[in-house]
Amino acid sequence: MILLQASHVGKSFGDITILEDITLTVQENERVGLVGANGAGKSTLLKILTGEIPPDAGEVIASGGVTNGYLAQDGDLDSSRTVWDEMLEVFRPLIDMESRLRQLEKHLDTREALLEYDTLSEEFRNRGGYSYRTDIARVLKGLNFSDQFFNLPVNNLSGGQKTRLALSRLLLLKPGLLVLDEPTNYLDVETLAWLEQYLKSFPGAVLVVSHDRYFLDQTTKTIFELENGRVTRYPGNYSSFVEQKSELIRLQDKQYRKQQQEIARQEDFVRRNIARASTTSRARSRQKALEKIQPSERPATLKTTRFSFDIVRQSGSEVLKVNDMTIGYPGLLLSRRLNFHLARGERVALVGPNGAGKTTLLKTIAGGIVPLAGHLLLGTNVFTGYYQQEQSCAGSTRQVLHELWDSYPGLDEKDIRTILGNFLIRGDEVYKEMYELSGGEKARVSLAKLMLQKPNFLLLDEPTNHLDVYSKEILEKALQDFPGTILFVSHDRYFLNKIATRTLELTPGGVFDYPGNYDYYLKKKEMEQADACRGTHSTSAGRENRENDTKNDYQLQKETKRKQEKIQRRIDKLEADIAEAEKMAEALEREMVLPEVYQNVELLLDKNTRLEELKAILEKYYNEWVELTESAT
Repeated sequence: MILLQASHVGKSFGDITILEDITLTVQENERVGLVGANGAGKSTLLKILTGEIPPDAGEVIASGGVTNGYLAQDGDLDSSRTVWDEMLEVFRPLIDMESRLRQLEKHLDTREALLEYDTLSEEFRNRGGYSYRTDIARVLKGLNFSDQFFNLPVNNLSGGQKTRLALSRLLLLKPGLLVLDEPTNYLDVETLAWLEQYLKSFPGAVLVVSHDRYFLDQTTKTIFELENGRVTRYPGNYSSFVEQKSELIRLQDKQYRKQQQEIARQEDFVRRNIARASTTSRARSRQKALEKIQPSERPATLKTTRFSFDIVRQSGSEVLKVNDMTIGYPGLLLSRRLNFHLARGERVALVGPNGAGKTTLLKTIAGGIVPLAGHLLLGTNVFTGYYQQEQSCAGSTRQVLHELWDSYPGLDEKDIRTILGNFLIRGDEVYKEMYELSGGEKARVSLAKLMLQKPNFLLLDEPTNHLDVYSKEILEKALQDFPGTILFVSHDRYFLNKIATRTLELTPGGVFDYPGNYDYYLKKKEMEQADACRGTHSTSAGRENRENDTKNDYQLQKETKRKQEKIQRRIDKLEADIAEAEKMAEALEREMVLPEVYQNVELLLDKNTRLEELKAILEKYYNEWVELTESAT
């Protein structure tokens, strides 16, 4: 069932068109992520879909009887009630029903009262009357409100806490369509994990905007991309979308170039043959056909901006040794008995709860803080570059250009501009004073300065904070190609998975080492917790696996024998199938060059999917044919 439908929706602000001819549907129980560049209009589209603002063109139709719940970005509650009482208001109909039941219990001496009591009791039970208080406590605690918050007035909460409370209220309402704009703001890793699990079992549909790519991977099965005012639908989660989008751009560019080559070939034929009496007719015919062709625009490709972290020299094989080290500040011990080594080329994520001392450990390694006990040793030729979470240049009145140029006066202005351009700071933006920049722009300037240092050991404290998705992807690529060593802290779980080859968990009592990325770390933690609860169970799994392997070998021998008996008939059949598949593939390739196909994204993707399937089938046929013919000889 369609819960929500937008038809040819448009929206402008002044002379700027934000949304243009948007058509989309959200189905019952669908999990949809809405993505797009900063400023693309994602929040505007959500407000139109939920009726917060009207569209300039088109219409939005919501299914009758279906409730929509909308949490705006940084939306919060303003109430004089306590946290608990504010959540109780969600269940006001149940509370009133419960009150009526208590009244009826005092007067069950008439048939009418008994009938009403029975009917009301059943409805009360069916609507969760005996569990709503438990539900409130579960959601509040899941979103990091401990019991001590329950009796606090809502107005006493911080902005972030009010936003989490607004989300709690919305989850308890259980609307048919849950619309969330950046719900992961103000949530720590544990709370995010809880929300992801909650949304997986949420009974309604979900439409969410989020910069948290890991969150989108965990909670969505469809992606709407908002680009240039239009929406394109992609099946699958965020990672699947990235692959599909990359393939679409490659395919569109390929078809564009094919069309241009064909146009050039036909134009050349007309030019060479128009004057010849024997070929004039054919040339004019092709000229008319060319005039009817509407040349396609070159497809909008992903920005190609990229940068790299180069190094001045290679470090020794041992980069860092930490032995029995204690970190913290006078009067505040954060973590003790730290022992670990880092080798050249490792990319190590440092994880742990807030307050565990992750930033303090990075500062200590960078030389900004002295260890309280123990010692650390940097290896031979190690040159450290430190990216701090709080940027020291944030309030500077220097221009962006001079923020870099003053540190590297030997570079030309052109070189500085090129470097800043690689970090998406271009044109007159280089003359802005540092305090005028957004958080993302300041972060990119700091990354540019770090790149110019050319260190071979990077210490990064929350490097993706304030960066949009595109900037994160550029940074990820640069760090994956970095020839040195990286130790970093991040709450961005997608980033952790992309970069980390090893994970260190920092606790008050030491460091625990996990030789893998964030997902590997989570899996091992789950196994450790499960083992702690029930103990390890080493069974006869190994023996069973060996028995299964033996059975599989026997089945394989039987299958091989059957193939040998039918080898010639199979070869004949394969040759016929190959010829048919090749014809179909050639026909699809011809169709994909046609403008009516090339300019239709869904049709182009569909035909390309069929072509790739055919190619895979052909590859399978070819391999089998070669194998069988060799066996036959």
